[in-house]
Amino acid sequence: MGYQSTSAMERAAARPRRFIQGSPFCLVPISEVASFAATIAEYGASRANSETGDAKMTDGNAEDRIRMTVAEARALGEAAMRGAGYDNDDAAILTDHVLDAALCGYEYSGLPKLLNVVDHPHFRQPRQPVTVLRETASTAVLDGGNNSGMIAAYRASEATIEQAEASGLAIVCLANTWMTGRSAYYCEMIARAGLIVIHTVASPAGVAPFGGVRPALGTNPIAFGFPTESDPLVIDMGTSAFMGTDLQFRARLGTPIPEGVALGPDGQPTTDASAARRGALLPFGGPEGGYKGFGLALAMDALGALAAAARRADDVSGYMFMAFRPDLFLPPEDYRREVTRRIDMIKATPRQTGVAEIRIPGERAYQTRARLMREGIQIDRKIYNALGRLAEGALDHGG
Repeated sequence: MGYQSTSAMERAAARPRRFIQGSPFCLVPISEVASFAATIAEYGASRANSETGDAKMTDGNAEDRIRMTVAEARALGEAAMRGAGYDNDDAAILTDHVLDAALCGYEYSGLPKLLNVVDHPHFRQPRQPVTVLRETASTAVLDGGNNSGMIAAYRASEATIEQAEASGLAIVCLANTWMTGRSAYYCEMIARAGLIVIHTVASPAGVAPFGGVRPALGTNPIAFGFPTESDPLVIDMGTSAFMGTDLQFRARLGTPIPEGVALGPDGQPTTDASAARRGALLPFGGPEGGYKGFGLALAMDALGALAAAARRADDVSGYMFMAFRPDLFLPPEDYRREVTRRIDMIKATPRQTGVAEIRIPGERAYQTRARLMREGIQIDRKIYNALGRLAEGALDHGG
């Protein structure tokens, strides 16, 4: 393991946590998170309501769905992660990440992902603090300490902001971690600090190359964040034809996947999510699309290799954050205005018949977040009950 950093990582850790509390993004110190006793009490009350069929908690149109306020969902998530052994700080980081996914409309990356954390094969292995293996004024290689990626990548994002604010540019690479979640979360966090960011992921093998029948590449997303005069422009794209987290979610609930996105363990196309998990996803694009997904996934692998010093020889995972200040090139307010102007011009493009609006990437997520902050979210009852058991300390949650 490397030394504990006394520079960027330590200074970033001394700052308030940069949590999403709906839109806009704001800084919320850990001290403002509800106390443990209050969280458990709130969770216990909501669980009791659910078990008695209280209309406040249960959607009357679907008895297998549970409706929760944002506060209830946060309390349940944090209680579940504390029940799994995480401290208050890490439980809050994990819960904020998945809750933001749910608020942005991605249920499969929402609260169910907390079950994926404790089900991961690395979860029960020893964990260490995130440390710095190598550092310059504008670069760092971080050892994730076998922490969940949603914790390690959050710390890496903090370090990226710290270095870029100080020197104008930061390139931070990370390995020895797993399951980083939505890349958009980190890119929004960094862009709201006024920085332009590119985030790349080389993840464990789950995708077959074109013509192959076994996984050799990860889902390997690439994401970007750009400050604007309003919400950041965030673009987050996987290189597989279907998302790995959505696949795991559908396998958990027994629902099918679309045709043409996966192979079963026999190498044949399948729509069975569980069979696809034993087989392989496919890259997006296909031969008719110029193998774009395959090529991008391979590029993400090559960038992930920059973190090779922090990973085992048999591990192909690696994560890179590259961020810089726009004022290296022009005044930051001019940059934000220019990007906003381009977005407005694109949205004003004449539309095809039947198209109500031209949407910019990430726009629907911002709109959905604002709405669900008011209305609350829904989760499957099976997921809700499993999180409840996890909050009680049952790692074998049954979900």
